[in-house]
Amino acid sequence: MPSVAEGVKLGIQECQHQFRGRRWNCTTIDDSLAIFGPVLDKATRESAFVHAIASAGVAFAVTRSCAEGTSTICGCDSHHKGPPGEGWKWGGCSEDADFGVLVSREFADARENRPDARSAMNKHNNEAGRTTILDHMHLKCKCHGLSGSCEVKTCWWAQPDFRAIGDFLKDKYDSASEMVVEKHRESRGWVETLRAKYALFKPPTERDLVYYENSPNFCEPNPETGSFGTRDRTCNVTSHGIDGCDLLCCGRGHNTRTEKRKEKCHCIFHWCCYVSCQECVRIYDVHTCK
Repeated sequence: MPSVAEGVKLGIQECQHQFRGRRWNCTTIDDSLAIFGPVLDKATRESAFVHAIASAGVAFAVTRSCAEGTSTICGCDSHHKGPPGEGWKWGGCSEDADFGVLVSREFADARENRPDARSAMNKHNNEAGRTTILDHMHLKCKCHGLSGSCEVKTCWWAQPDFRAIGDFLKDKYDSASEMVVEKHRESRGWVETLRAKYALFKPPTERDLVYYENSPNFCEPNPETGSFGTRDRTCNVTSHGIDGCDLLCCGRGHNTRTEKRKEKCHCIFHWCCYVSCQECVRIYDVHTCK
């Protein structure tokens, strides 16, 4: 469970990094069991991303915990080795991502057993996040020998940096597939499933994110949608993207103030071995939404 909790925290941090310049910036609420507030109540792109990055975070943290030896119920992966390649041999501790994915599936999908569209969407996006971990596993190698001569090279399976997972899922957020809900009767009763809304587009794969409700614009505070608005948010006056003052401030304009910051400057390396720096005061323009 400590690894599961660490994985959820990792997912939240990555969400806040990926959305730092957008109107919705993955804000969390400290005094609520629903840490994202009502934002996740709707089946939006934002909900899709949060489910994917959180389930990926759990799989990532559990896998790392196993490889580091901090968990007693798992260890290194010995199932996906195969014969070594030319010039290297197996060594180190290959990370057992399959076990991490299994734990994440048991944790994140535990409540998604209802025969409705929202459960179907959440399970799909949870699995998309976990699949991203498996798809990004790679060989990591280390050289051994005098002065790093690489006389012997040992390799093992490793997860990527979690930032690579976040970047990939953010791209999937931008290209998420809009779905429609269909109802049909089965032996257990009425069941809701999802179908791609636009037949002309390529249907989503298991690696794509899906949603079926439109997002609010997040420009103004709204307790019902969980929007905090963008007033007083710092914006980039030179950008024409979503982090620019025109779009982030929703056309309301922005304020500009000057801010003094103390920074290290004129640093000199002294032999041996320390660095001395002076302290400089620099003035910056800070732009915030009205």
